[in-house]
Amino acid sequence: MDRVEGIIMSKDDFLNNVPYTKEPYEGILVSADTGHNQYKIAVQLSENQVLLVDQVNDKEVLEKLREWVPRVNEIQMQYGVNNDPGNYS
Repeated sequence: MDRVEGIIMSKDDFLNNVPYTKEPYEGILVSADTGHNQYKIAVQLSENQVLLVDQVNDKEVLEKLREWVPRVNEIQMQYGVNNDPGNYS
Protein backbone atom coordinates (compact mmCIF):
# COMPACT_ATOMS: atom_id res chain seq x y z
CA MET A 1 0.00 0.00 0.00
CA ASP A 2 1.25 3.49 -0.83
CA ARG A 3 2.46 5.67 2.00
CA VAL A 4 -0.20 8.17 3.06
CA GLU A 5 0.99 11.72 2.51
CA GLY A 6 0.04 14.59 4.76
CA ILE A 7 1.44 17.34 6.88
CA ILE A 8 3.20 16.33 10.09
CA MET A 9 2.59 18.91 12.79
CA SER A 10 2.56 19.23 16.53
CA LYS A 11 -0.66 18.34 18.26
CA ASP A 12 -0.66 21.85 19.78
CA ASP A 13 -0.57 23.44 16.31
CA PHE A 14 -3.41 21.18 15.15
CA LEU A 15 -5.51 22.14 18.18
CA ASN A 16 -4.43 25.80 18.25
CA ASN A 17 -7.37 28.16 18.77
CA VAL A 18 -10.07 25.82 17.49
CA PRO A 19 -13.55 25.94 19.01
CA TYR A 20 -14.17 22.23 18.51
CA THR A 21 -11.96 19.16 18.68
CA LYS A 22 -12.94 15.54 19.05
CA GLU A 23 -11.29 12.14 19.07
CA PRO A 24 -14.09 10.01 17.58
CA TYR A 25 -11.86 6.95 17.34
CA GLU A 26 -8.60 6.01 19.04
CA GLY A 27 -5.77 7.62 17.07
CA ILE A 28 -7.77 10.04 14.95
CA LEU A 29 -8.56 13.69 15.71
CA VAL A 30 -11.06 16.07 14.13
CA SER A 31 -10.99 19.83 14.63
CA ALA A 32 -13.10 22.66 13.30
CA ASP A 33 -11.31 25.33 11.28
CA THR A 34 -13.91 28.08 11.38
CA GLY A 35 -11.64 30.51 9.55
CA HIS A 36 -11.80 28.28 6.47
CA ASN A 37 -15.24 26.73 7.13
CA GLN A 38 -13.87 23.20 7.19
CA TYR A 39 -12.87 20.34 9.43
CA LYS A 40 -9.34 19.00 9.68
CA ILE A 41 -8.76 15.26 10.14
CA ALA A 42 -5.47 14.01 11.58
CA VAL A 43 -3.95 10.71 12.66
CA GLN A 44 -2.05 10.81 15.93
CA LEU A 45 1.56 9.68 15.50
CA SER A 46 2.82 10.37 19.02
CA GLU A 47 1.66 12.06 22.17
CA ASN A 48 2.59 15.44 20.67
CA GLN A 49 2.59 14.85 16.90
CA VAL A 50 -0.16 14.32 14.32
CA LEU A 51 -0.38 13.76 10.57
CA LEU A 52 -2.95 16.05 8.92
CA VAL A 53 -4.54 13.76 6.32
CA ASP A 54 -7.65 15.64 5.16
CA GLN A 55 -9.53 18.93 5.21
CA VAL A 56 -13.24 18.77 4.36
CA ASN A 57 -16.46 20.75 4.64
CA ASP A 58 -19.08 19.89 7.25
CA LYS A 59 -21.14 17.84 4.79
CA GLU A 60 -18.19 15.53 4.04
CA VAL A 61 -16.71 15.00 7.51
CA LEU A 62 -18.64 11.83 8.45
CA GLU A 63 -18.01 10.22 5.07
CA LYS A 64 -14.29 11.02 5.26
CA LEU A 65 -14.07 9.67 8.80
CA ARG A 66 -15.53 6.39 7.54
CA GLU A 67 -12.67 6.30 5.02
CA TRP A 68 -9.86 7.26 7.44
CA VAL A 69 -10.80 5.33 10.60
CA PRO A 70 -10.06 1.87 9.12
CA ARG A 71 -6.66 3.15 7.96
CA VAL A 72 -5.41 4.55 11.29
CA ASN A 73 -3.28 1.52 12.20
CA GLU A 74 -1.86 1.27 8.68
CA ILE A 75 -0.89 4.96 8.69
CA GLN A 76 0.63 4.75 12.15
CA MET A 77 2.71 1.73 11.06
CA GLN A 78 3.89 3.62 7.95
CA TYR A 79 5.17 6.39 10.21
CA GLY A 80 6.80 4.03 12.72
CA VAL A 81 4.26 4.28 15.52
CA ASN A 82 4.21 1.46 18.06
CA ASN A 83 0.53 0.40 18.01
CA ASP A 84 0.25 -0.04 21.76
CA PRO A 85 -3.16 1.56 22.52
CA GLY A 86 -2.80 4.64 24.64
CA ASN A 87 0.94 4.84 24.10
CA TYR A 88 1.89 6.88 21.04
CA SER A 89 5.57 7.18 21.89
